[in-house]
Amino acid sequence: MKLSDLKQLSATFPGPVSSEHAQEIYTLLREMGYDPGKLYQELEMSSRYVDTHRDTSYTVTPVALHSHSFYELLYCRSAGDVEYLVGTDRYRLQKGDVIIVPPGVSHRPLFPSVMEEPYKRDIVWISVEFVNLMEQMVPDERFYPERNSLLLRTAGTKWETLGELFRNGVRETEKQKMGWEMAVLGNTIQLAIQLHRAMQEGGTLPLKAEKPELLDQVMAYVERHLSDKITLADIARRFYVSESTITQTFRKKMGDSFYHCVTQRRLIAAKNLILEGIALEQVGQLVGFKDYSSFYRAFKQEYGISPRQYKALQSASI
Repeated sequence: MKLSDLKQLSATFPGPVSSEHAQEIYTLLREMGYDPGKLYQELEMSSRYVDTHRDTSYTVTPVALHSHSFYELLYCRSAGDVEYLVGTDRYRLQKGDVIIVPPGVSHRPLFPSVMEEPYKRDIVWISVEFVNLMEQMVPDERFYPERNSLLLRTAGTKWETLGELFRNGVRETEKQKMGWEMAVLGNTIQLAIQLHRAMQEGGTLPLKAEKPELLDQVMAYVERHLSDKITLADIARRFYVSESTITQTFRKKMGDSFYHCVTQRRLIAAKNLILEGIALEQVGQLVGFKDYSSFYRAFKQEYGISPRQYKALQSASI
């Protein structure tokens, strides 16, 4: 699904302002053939270089663990006590935080059971092609990390003005006045420069991961053992807790089952291997599926397309 399609779908429903209203919308989406938790899976950029939009969650929102084939830059306008899981690190967000998620890195927000305020963010998607173009123009500079995410806390620092650049891009996209696409590109270049300076010069406050809890420890173990057989019983024994404790932890924090979260992480790793040119028949085994057919079924169920179709789509976009 392209970003423009998601915007059109979102326009069909007014933003949910209560848990009951949200459940009504999710029911309608399912009746239309959409899984609310998978709307962020395999999203495609609408433009070739840059997309920008604003997103708001008023209630707990189902979002699957996912990754993108592009860079995602997120600016937090209000946090709503939301945490953010990037790779195996978990961060408690504050207003003014910037998250840069490179292609292929797993991420998702973690919502509290009750939200005291909405979670508002401005989002910029930048294609790898556009980042490469910027770095070709300035060969000695690398604007964004290739694999590691970058998190900056700008509140109370000289980099608070980054929020205005995020806002400018969103405004241009929303108003779509003459030349808006060029304005978005120009604004994104300016944003890239300012973020690069923030990385080089410092001055932002360190955004430290939360103290590791059971969820973080289990996710880190899964990350290191994707190719191994992973069972709930083995995990419970390794961390000296009951199977029900693991199950309840994932249900509470991730809103999903332990096994589905493991499968999602394996599939994200599989997508990265596909993009690296690894033969499809080998990819599944490298990330822990016993055979190609089980890998195929899981991939198709999660993303709606086969591994081969995914490879073809990504090759066509290069």
